[in-house]
Amino acid sequence: MDDLRAELAGMMDEAEWDWLAPHARRNALLVVDIDLDLLEVGVAIANDNVSSVQHWVNEQLVYKPSTQQVSDWNNTPTRRFTALIVQPYVLIQAIAA
Repeated sequence: MDDLRAELAGMMDEAEWDWLAPHARRNALLVVDIDLDLLEVGVAIANDNVSSVQHWVNEQLVYKPSTQQVSDWNNTPTRRFTALIVQPYVLIQAIAA
Protein backbone atom coordinates (compact mmCIF):
# COMPACT_ATOMS: atom_id res chain seq x y z
CA MET A 1 0.00 0.00 0.00
CA ASP A 2 2.82 2.40 0.88
CA ASP A 3 4.50 1.55 -2.42
CA LEU A 4 1.34 2.44 -4.32
CA ARG A 5 0.96 5.68 -2.35
CA ALA A 6 4.56 6.64 -3.11
CA GLU A 7 4.18 5.70 -6.78
CA LEU A 8 1.01 7.79 -7.15
CA ALA A 9 2.54 10.70 -5.22
CA GLY A 10 5.36 10.72 -7.76
CA MET A 11 2.83 10.89 -10.59
CA MET A 12 0.93 13.91 -9.28
CA ASP A 13 1.64 17.03 -11.28
CA GLU A 14 0.16 20.33 -12.35
CA ALA A 15 -1.57 20.47 -15.71
CA GLU A 16 -3.26 23.16 -17.75
CA TRP A 17 -6.78 22.62 -19.02
CA ASP A 18 -5.48 22.30 -22.59
CA TRP A 19 -3.78 19.05 -21.60
CA LEU A 20 -6.80 17.76 -19.67
CA ALA A 21 -9.52 18.58 -22.23
CA PRO A 22 -9.00 15.39 -24.32
CA HIS A 23 -9.61 13.30 -21.18
CA ALA A 24 -12.87 15.19 -20.59
CA ARG A 25 -13.91 14.42 -24.17
CA ARG A 26 -13.39 10.69 -23.59
CA ASN A 27 -15.39 10.92 -20.33
CA ALA A 28 -12.39 9.90 -18.20
CA LEU A 29 -12.01 13.03 -16.09
CA LEU A 30 -12.99 13.05 -12.42
CA VAL A 31 -13.05 16.25 -10.38
CA VAL A 32 -11.96 15.85 -6.76
CA ASP A 33 -13.30 18.41 -4.28
CA ILE A 34 -10.66 20.74 -2.86
CA ASP A 35 -11.49 19.49 0.67
CA LEU A 36 -10.35 15.95 -0.18
CA ASP A 37 -6.76 14.71 -0.40
CA LEU A 38 -6.20 13.99 -4.11
CA LEU A 39 -3.63 11.31 -3.30
CA GLU A 40 -6.01 9.57 -0.87
CA VAL A 41 -8.72 9.48 -3.55
CA GLY A 42 -6.23 8.12 -6.10
CA VAL A 43 -5.11 5.36 -3.73
CA ALA A 44 -8.75 4.43 -2.98
CA ILE A 45 -9.57 4.20 -6.70
CA ALA A 46 -6.41 2.21 -7.48
CA ASN A 47 -7.21 -0.22 -4.63
CA ASP A 48 -10.84 -0.50 -5.76
CA ASN A 49 -12.05 0.76 -2.38
CA VAL A 50 -15.68 0.88 -3.46
CA SER A 51 -17.12 2.06 -0.12
CA SER A 52 -14.89 5.15 0.12
CA VAL A 53 -15.26 6.06 -3.55
CA GLN A 54 -19.03 5.54 -3.46
CA HIS A 55 -19.29 7.74 -0.37
CA TRP A 56 -17.38 10.56 -2.10
CA VAL A 57 -19.51 10.21 -5.23
CA ASN A 58 -22.72 10.24 -3.17
CA GLU A 59 -21.54 13.37 -1.34
CA GLN A 60 -20.61 14.93 -4.73
CA LEU A 61 -16.99 15.26 -3.61
CA VAL A 62 -15.82 13.22 -6.62
CA TYR A 63 -17.71 13.76 -9.86
CA LYS A 64 -17.48 14.08 -13.61
CA PRO A 65 -17.30 17.72 -14.69
CA SER A 66 -20.53 19.32 -15.87
CA THR A 67 -20.97 20.61 -19.40
CA GLN A 68 -20.87 24.13 -17.95
CA GLN A 69 -17.58 23.49 -16.13
CA VAL A 70 -15.99 22.09 -19.29
CA SER A 71 -17.25 25.09 -21.25
CA ASP A 72 -15.84 27.52 -18.66
CA TRP A 73 -12.50 25.72 -18.65
CA ASN A 74 -12.40 25.70 -22.46
CA ASN A 75 -12.61 29.50 -22.24
CA THR A 76 -9.58 29.57 -19.90
CA PRO A 77 -7.22 26.98 -21.43
CA THR A 78 -4.35 27.98 -19.11
CA ARG A 79 -6.41 27.25 -15.96
CA ARG A 80 -4.25 24.99 -13.80
CA PHE A 81 -5.16 21.85 -11.90
CA THR A 82 -3.33 19.25 -9.88
CA ALA A 83 -3.71 16.04 -11.85
CA LEU A 84 -3.22 12.37 -11.08
CA ILE A 85 -3.63 9.53 -13.57
CA VAL A 86 -5.22 6.40 -12.11
CA GLN A 87 -6.17 4.31 -15.13
CA PRO A 88 -8.64 4.63 -16.70
CA TYR A 89 -9.26 8.01 -15.05
CA VAL A 90 -7.51 11.32 -14.73
CA LEU A 91 -8.28 12.88 -11.36
CA ILE A 92 -8.10 16.66 -11.17
CA GLN A 93 -8.32 19.20 -8.40
CA ALA A 94 -8.55 22.93 -8.93
CA ILE A 95 -5.59 25.04 -7.89
CA ALA A 96 -6.70 28.16 -6.07
CA ALA A 97 -6.30 31.24 -8.23
